[in-house]
Amino acid sequence: MTMLPDSDDGPRPMPVFGPAEIGALAHLYRAEIYRGTVWRTRLDTTTNWSVGTLGVALSITYSDPQASPLPLFLVGILILVFLWIEARRYRYFNVWRERSRLIETRFLVSMLDGRHTEPAWRDALASEYRRPRYPVSMLTAIARRVRSNYIWILLVQMLAYLGKLLVHPTPAPSAAAVLERAAIGPLPGWFVLGAGGVYVAAWVGLALWAFAGGAGPDSDDDKPEG
Repeated sequence: MTMLPDSDDGPRPMPVFGPAEIGALAHLYRAEIYRGTVWRTRLDTTTNWSVGTLGVALSITYSDPQASPLPLFLVGILILVFLWIEARRYRYFNVWRERSRLIETRFLVSMLDGRHTEPAWRDALASEYRRPRYPVSMLTAIARRVRSNYIWILLVQMLAYLGKLLVHPTPAPSAAAVLERAAIGPLPGWFVLGAGGVYVAAWVGLALWAFAGGAGPDSDDDKPEG
């Protein structure tokens, strides 16, 4: 009988799982998979909000040559709100995902291979329930969602905004005309475009950081793990 540490009562024996314990673990695994599926669906919901909001802004901006490009600029703020909500949901999703992966890799794989399972995984799983934690930071969550989805939303928004400045109400004859069209009230065009440049650079930087592995080796939740 293996002895494993217990944070409350000191060392304790780790009993061998019987049919009842394995059945309970199977139900626990199903519950974690279900919760992960629910939160994965919630990620798709916030992405749909961003796509729908951008579509409304495109419709308003391109409905008339005289229409202002301002909706395409302001929609970026709303998309950032949706990204923040989605990153929070992604952190919750990873809680359930990590627990189910722990059961899969440390128990089910060993059982299928016919090998003796190491008892340490049970203590690791118990710690996940005893002291719940987020497996990824908020910055990592944001970077992964930008890399997976929001970088493409940004691309459409950026091209649509620049296209509006260049072609409406008539093709821009010069860079000065583009700057003039980009002005928003008292804000000069160079300031507006500069702020947009910082906005784009931040998103692209996060996406590149995630693509380069800065968000961790297990950073792509849309593909099987290697």
